[in-house]
Amino acid sequence: MNKGNTNYQSNARIDLETTLTQKGQVTIPLMIRRALKLKARDKVVFEIEGDTVRIKPFSSRLLAGFGAVKPHRRPEDFSRIRAQFEKAVAEEVTKRR
Repeated sequence: MNKGNTNYQSNARIDLETTLTQKGQVTIPLMIRRALKLKARDKVVFEIEGDTVRIKPFSSRLLAGFGAVKPHRRPEDFSRIRAQFEKAVAEEVTKRR
């Protein structure tokens, strides 16, 4: 395993090896984690093409927007919101009859 310089250049080829555990787990070498900006508990995607596997950080458009909408109050009272929703639905249904 290459334990030397941890600076990564995208055009350089570096071969690193790690060991597969009995549970099928591997440790992603530090150089790769740094190059991909991976932190503990981050998700990754494996792309398989023939006998080559590519690992990429997982990015979710849903998670990317998390926190973009600020709540009216903190903490939100979801019971009150649900009651208001149910009341509005009930009013709409009774108007249709």
